[in-house]
Amino acid sequence: MYSSNFFSFCKEIPGEILYSGTRLIFKMFNIYFIIALIVAVTVHEFAHAWMATFLGDPTARMQGRLSLNPLKHLDPMGTIMLFMAGIGWGKPVPYDPRHLKRPLRDGALIALAGPLSNLLVVFVLAIPYRMLISFADPYSFSVTLLETVISLNLVLMIFNLMPIPPLDGSKIIFSILPSRFYPMLYRYKNYGYGVLILVLLSPYIFGVSILGKIISPVLETVWRVILM
Repeated sequence: MYSSNFFSFCKEIPGEILYSGTRLIFKMFNIYFIIALIVAVTVHEFAHAWMATFLGDPTARMQGRLSLNPLKHLDPMGTIMLFMAGIGWGKPVPYDPRHLKRPLRDGALIALAGPLSNLLVVFVLAIPYRMLISFADPYSFSVTLLETVISLNLVLMIFNLMPIPPLDGSKIIFSILPSRFYPMLYRYKNYGYGVLILVLLSPYIFGVSILGKIISPVLETVWRVILM
């Protein structure tokens, strides 16, 4: 799941995000955002499919999800809702636990592959970004695009690691907790979407962005490291 409202929630500035240490300003739905969104979501979902295939489950491959074609991963209704309501989602990558040798562990690895792939994109793109900012116009297309792709991948990674169903973080947590917690976890799973909506709407309900409190410090720290 991904949201264009990530950016406004992070610093509670509608339609954009500003964070110290950089001059990056996100404007929702501009060309930078659209390209970054396609890259981040495609890589994320492909990583889920690749890990499931690597661990022995052919389901994602058989359904055409082992692909870097964005059209394979964009959910039609989720994409429409992104532009209408600011919150959207991609197609969940399916896998069959019966094909996995250790379903709990392997399910966690499949879930973790998505966020880790976004982190890998950050590491890879940080190299040309560091080179470009040493001589290029800081407001050039290439510099701004790299900043946007790096930042959106970070946001998507952090967001998906939150332990709220149906996000990847919840699947990781569920797989490592002892079985005695399963009844409680399954009850919690039923309220996942409600909790997620509450987190996303927290600036309007509580006057403070829960998501921003989580994401902003990580964004600032990573950008300080990149700019060192």
